[in-house]
Amino acid sequence: MAEHNAETIDFEQALKELEGLVERMETGELSLEDSLKAFERGIELTRHCQTALKTAEQKVEILTREGNEDRVEPFEPESE
Repeated sequence: MAEHNAETIDFEQALKELEGLVERMETGELSLEDSLKAFERGIELTRHCQTALKTAEQKVEILTREGNEDRVEPFEPESE
């Protein structure tokens, strides 16, 4: 699995890499050193994902403003 700087990958890539790290760590087959490296990378990816989600939330809030009044509407996915 190619590791990239968390700042240079998109949300979906970061989440996929994070899921892979969790799976590898859950097997219990990593050495202590490798587990620590995976944990550090996981923290970096988690922070990146949290920042991306916060940015997206702020954009949605801006787009749903009416006039000078802030009005945040909950997201409701379309029914299929």
